[in-house]
Amino acid sequence: MENSTHFKVFRLAAYGDIGQLKYCYFTVVTVLYFAIILANTLLIGVICIERSLHEPMYMFLCALFVNQLYGSTALFPALMFYLLSDTHDISLLYCYLQIYVLYTYAITEFSHLAVMSYDRYISICYPLQYNNIMTPKTIYGLILLPWVYSFFLNSIIISLSLRLQFCGNILDRVYCDNYTVVKLACSNTMLNNIWGLVVTVLSFSCTIFPTIYSYVRILQICLKSSKETKQKAFNTCMPHIASLLNFLFGCLFVILQSMYETADLPPILRTILLVYFPICPPLFNPIMYGIRMVNIRQACKKLLGRHTKT
Repeated sequence: MENSTHFKVFRLAAYGDIGQLKYCYFTVVTVLYFAIILANTLLIGVICIERSLHEPMYMFLCALFVNQLYGSTALFPALMFYLLSDTHDISLLYCYLQIYVLYTYAITEFSHLAVMSYDRYISICYPLQYNNIMTPKTIYGLILLPWVYSFFLNSIIISLSLRLQFCGNILDRVYCDNYTVVKLACSNTMLNNIWGLVVTVLSFSCTIFPTIYSYVRILQICLKSSKETKQKAFNTCMPHIASLLNFLFGCLFVILQSMYETADLPPILRTILLVYFPICPPLFNPIMYGIRMVNIRQACKKLLGRHTKT
């Protein structure tokens, strides 16, 4: 453990010297955050109020939107503060809190998308048994399990990182990332690296592979079905697949930047790729589901029409 120092703060170097552009960036970030809060809150409210949407598929969607609001709170308030601030230091405690929220958001998002694919798989492949399989107890369990699962995995990640001693405190990021923090450590990080690999493998194997299997089986059923059934399956499954790919690409951008040197990329491009996963899915998903899913559109029109009359 050579030249280790007990740092009390990390410095987020990616903000750099942006000068007067900080007001432009702040405006863009504020508008995006407001849009995310508005879109997700609106659809959560519509699903909760409209009884016709009290079905498993929409309850899982509601859980997805809640998670997106949760994840965005880890990035946007801090991002808005540091854009206007002259100093870009973040305390160790808040840094670890930000890591915890962003990582639980990411794993929970993957898990919810896997649950939604399972729901569509049961609905399309076993329609007569759907109500017997998707009981209220099963639904609540499938909603809560991703949270418990991600909280447990990330509690171990943070507990392992808390014991580290650091040789530096400069993070080339606009937010705290566990992999980058661990790279600054002078102490032994073998346990951190092993557990990080375990979490990555578990997260992908327990979510991506079941999701792929579900949609392959759905595709097989659709190929044997009528044109009307194919169209119905397409309308319900395509938003889920688009959400999964969108979030997966965002996470891959972060992982690749953490593992490989990306100094050749323009700083603004590096930052955009880093913030893609906590910004684009929470903004993209509610808009896409609101437009693509007929029942949600009709419920929105119904509630807005009722509000206009009153």
